[in-house]
Amino acid sequence: NGYMLTLSQPLFRWQNWVQYDQAKLQVMQSEANFAQASQDLVLRVAQAYFDVLYAQEALKAVRANKEAITQQFEQAKKNFEVGTATITDSQEAQSRYDLASAQEIAAINELDVRRYALRLVVGKDPGELNVLKPDVQLAPPQPATMENWVLAAETSSFAVQVQQAAAELAAKETERARAGHYPTLDAVANYGRANNTNGNDIDTDVRNIGLQLSIPLYQGGYVSSKTREAVANRTAALSALEGARRSAALSAQQSFLGVVNGLAQIRALEAALVSSTSALESNKLGYEVGVRINIDVLNAENQVYVTKRDLAKARFDTLLAQLKLKASVGTLSETDLEQINPLFVAP
Repeated sequence: NGYMLTLSQPLFRWQNWVQYDQAKLQVMQSEANFAQASQDLVLRVAQAYFDVLYAQEALKAVRANKEAITQQFEQAKKNFEVGTATITDSQEAQSRYDLASAQEIAAINELDVRRYALRLVVGKDPGELNVLKPDVQLAPPQPATMENWVLAAETSSFAVQVQQAAAELAAKETERARAGHYPTLDAVANYGRANNTNGNDIDTDVRNIGLQLSIPLYQGGYVSSKTREAVANRTAALSALEGARRSAALSAQQSFLGVVNGLAQIRALEAALVSSTSALESNKLGYEVGVRINIDVLNAENQVYVTKRDLAKARFDTLLAQLKLKASVGTLSETDLEQINPLFVAP
């Protein structure tokens, strides 16, 4: 009968130190993934919110156009009855009215779909949404040069940070695999007691404490194979890191151009709205005096509402591009939404 108690405390095992460093890198990677997910959530909510507002603007434009066509249709019928217009004017107005009715049904359906999409993101019915101010002025990006945003994206983007941590993890894994060739040193303490009752009662006590050095000599090529595998994985991780940097740079470029070109498009559409409104008034006056036909007025009215719809879309796209630009460099937060909120008012 006997028992033995052995205590062992590692003193030097290089792979354990490497694993400790890897754990810290994994924490950094998880934090970057979480921050990336938070930014993605902000962008999804903003996208869904703007989609609902744009669907509302599209429906409003369709209904306004339908109302104008209805008035033109009634006027064309009266003019035909008194003999001041042909049946063609009435038929053209009827055709436009039917088309506007179909567009209204499609716009209502699109608005319902967008509302459901927003509800899916936020988890409940948001109710009536605040709308963008009609005279809102959007600011250009700061800094105003694309290169600054691209450089920031290549270093600060959360996607780049995740891949950077992955590359460092792969490098540490290579180091850990090579540590299989290194010796290990442990402090070892043993205590044991044995009793032999076969013939003579003999009690044996064993007590010792010391250092145990283990030097690996050969493991059938296992360590070398794991090292080659880790080196290959590190090469792949470095390639993924370079791909992440290029993607971040491309995202920053696209978002920057989206903001700059969006602002230019907004200015152009604002001018086009003024021009199309003036053209509509001129066509109405020309129709009254007989130098314009009904289809000219209908086309002018449709152009006004199409321009209003396009202007609303340009503003929403530019706002979203501003958010995406900040997300590309890893700085998007709720503070940015708080800065955008004053641009909206209750309907």
